[in-house]
Amino acid sequence: MSRFKVVVTDYEYETFAPEQEVLSKIGVELTLEQCHTEEEVISACKDADALISQYAPISRNVIENLEKCKVIARYGVGFNTIDVEAATEKGIIVGNVTDYCLDEVSDHTIALLLASARKITTLNNAVKKGIWDFNLAVPVFRLRGRTLGLIGLGNIPRAVAKKAQAFGLDVIAFDPFVPETVASGLGIRLVSLGDLCEMSDFISVHVPLNQYTEGMISVNQFAKMKEEAFIINTARGPIIDEQAMIQALQEGKIAGAALDVLEVEPIALTNPLLLKMDNVILTPHAAFYSIEAENELKKKTAQNVADVLSGFYPTYLVNKDVKEQVKLKEKD
Repeated sequence: MSRFKVVVTDYEYETFAPEQEVLSKIGVELTLEQCHTEEEVISACKDADALISQYAPISRNVIENLEKCKVIARYGVGFNTIDVEAATEKGIIVGNVTDYCLDEVSDHTIALLLASARKITTLNNAVKKGIWDFNLAVPVFRLRGRTLGLIGLGNIPRAVAKKAQAFGLDVIAFDPFVPETVASGLGIRLVSLGDLCEMSDFISVHVPLNQYTEGMISVNQFAKMKEEAFIINTARGPIIDEQAMIQALQEGKIAGAALDVLEVEPIALTNPLLLKMDNVILTPHAAFYSIEAENELKKKTAQNVADVLSGFYPTYLVNKDVKEQVKLKEKD
């Protein structure tokens, strides 16, 4: 019999061998559920010692009904599906994985940037229709010497910056939490959000989704952008006001968009981004993925749970304030 009840609230995975490899060391067998509502999570997890979650809503209501949960671990970097404040109040540790897909997301961002700059999808689609004419991509500008603006300067955008600089792009960033000395050491100049929108030829979004960032790129920001600018989003869809972006695209206020994430996923077939705009590149929230990244994510998520159930703070601790209530050992 398992020493602890650890519930996977929901998942899109076919195997749990990486998690089980970690958790079997402390005598845990996973309980697999597919919860989509708060009520389903409460029913499945009420007596759980730990939760591993992908997309299920872990709201205040859910958390208040967890009788003995010690840790909630999320598959991923973002944790907007979890009420972290409620978890902290109840002494529940929240864990994420901040470094499992740095290469994948930064590579995907650069791929979207290059595809936008070189009009790859436009030309590809034309050739496949029997049209052999480079003029369909006009205008295309030389990449070297143009400016990439990064909204956020955490681990992923720092990797993006390094790769972009190899193509000769100048990199600026908006991040009020990063010291000037850190940015300058990376060859990046910190600017205000308004200045970034005005100066950038490419704008790439890399902030977490929360109450402060939701809709932070909206009408005022698009109004400041260059007509030849492209916006790229591999973070979270709601950070960009989608209707404002659609209007900016329709009115030619910006040149295009390359989006791995949207306000509503999967995209509705009536969304004009899908049906009408040749200057928009869409991928299905795939930037994080590689075989290696998925395996790493699953192991590290499970390790967050194993650490807490073994009496240690996890390596990836979201709610550091919980240490005032929960006294565990620090890992060496």
